[in-house]
Amino acid sequence: MSNSAGRPHEGVRVFADYRGPVREKCDALVIGSGPGGGVAAWELSRRGLEVVLVEEGPPFSRDDLRLEVGETLHRMFRENGLRVARGNFFMPTMQANALGGGSLVNSAICLRPPGWVFDKWAEQSGLADLAAGALDADFEVVEGLFGVSATEERVAGERNLLFRRGCQALGWSSEPMPRNVTGCQGSGECLTGCRNGAKQSTDITCIPAAIAAGARVYSSVRAEQLILDGKRVSAVRGHAVEPFTGRESHPVEIEARQVVLAAGCMATPVILQRSGIDGGGEVGAHLMAHPGYSIMGIFDHPVEPWRGATQGWHCTDFLREGMKLEVLWAPPALLAMRFPGCGAAFQEHLQTFSRMAPFDVIVSAWRSQGRVRARRGSFDPDIRYSLHPQDAQVMRDGIVRLAEICWAAGAVAVLPGVHGVPDVLHSKEEMRLLREHPFKPSDAVLGSNHVFGSTRMGADPRKSVVDSRGKVHGMENLFIADTGIFPGSTGVNPMLTCMALARRVARAM
Repeated sequence: MSNSAGRPHEGVRVFADYRGPVREKCDALVIGSGPGGGVAAWELSRRGLEVVLVEEGPPFSRDDLRLEVGETLHRMFRENGLRVARGNFFMPTMQANALGGGSLVNSAICLRPPGWVFDKWAEQSGLADLAAGALDADFEVVEGLFGVSATEERVAGERNLLFRRGCQALGWSSEPMPRNVTGCQGSGECLTGCRNGAKQSTDITCIPAAIAAGARVYSSVRAEQLILDGKRVSAVRGHAVEPFTGRESHPVEIEARQVVLAAGCMATPVILQRSGIDGGGEVGAHLMAHPGYSIMGIFDHPVEPWRGATQGWHCTDFLREGMKLEVLWAPPALLAMRFPGCGAAFQEHLQTFSRMAPFDVIVSAWRSQGRVRARRGSFDPDIRYSLHPQDAQVMRDGIVRLAEICWAAGAVAVLPGVHGVPDVLHSKEEMRLLREHPFKPSDAVLGSNHVFGSTRMGADPRKSVVDSRGKVHGMENLFIADTGIFPGSTGVNPMLTCMALARRVARAM
């Protein structure tokens, strides 16, 4: 399903439409328009419910997108793209502020976790109906809805093919990434928005379909507080907010028979806490992430890493060890931040940029946790997260494996970017310096945009926030449908699982 041609945002209310207080009534109010909220709104509206969806960010047409990454971060991301979690290291984490949420700016990766992940979830949560196979029907519907298919070799580019070549030489399997794209041109600009309209983000797929089924969509509206009447939410209050400035204008109040929080695992717990719902301290607790890190391989021939699918190839051989190996691309201004040196030394690395290939590892980090709390005087969260020492060693092992792929693919040098290790490794023999390094989280610039678990699902209300249907414990009409309800790590990119769970929640409603 695609509505990328023509006017995909037709019918979406925007900030300029609000001339006074906004008052609405509906069967189901969905807060958030990303992978979870978009799917929930589509599923509920197509089943005949009167749906209202609110999203704090504005819609972005192709003409609204900017190639300059600094401007993109300011316009499309919360806290200007500078949000961090604090703990035993500083972890950058980016959440979108736009119609379509993360689906607008991510790399479009749609991957089912292996069955053993769900068996582990079922054991941890006490919910037998989360075991392997429980979401298969939801996965199938969502994959069809978003046109998920394997990355085509014609748009892979040399960067992705080098990764494949290195894995083949090492005897490791590798596969093209499954992604929700139609007609990808391999432009590598996923983070700043797809100018080709190939990425099937929720703002051009299920949200237009929900509108066609009768849903009403309000962008530039911030949900701030749930109004409680005993064990029910009677309404949600907030404000219309001006895009890019956050200036409040008119008040908003929406009465609803049922409410779905899909604001993301950072914003949803803040809304709950500001509304007096903390689940005995469970709301905002148990934050989990996939800390990630990238290295640069330097080759003796042109790679032109800006060409090809942003993240088109991966290796899942080591998921049980807690790591996934991938190809990476991001705007040069972001990648160049990882180059060592300054002045002339930094300039030398820029001169070899066309011969570089960035590869990355994401770590499941099963042992590591953090928490999310409402920040005093702000709607932004206070985020704490620390990496467990054993997970840090998994990260070190993943970095070593990335370097092995580089050498196996024919690299002439590797930029590891790890404090305490030489800036440039010139041979495979020097790899021992990386293998033997007593790695600490603060030794590298680790980041994560895969975050989840802050309102986790479980059978025991004392240890979780929602039940197996996504309904908040102790509440009659409040549901959550974002990555916050994950009981644990998916081990792989979380978007597809979020969408499948959102459909499950909507069906239960």
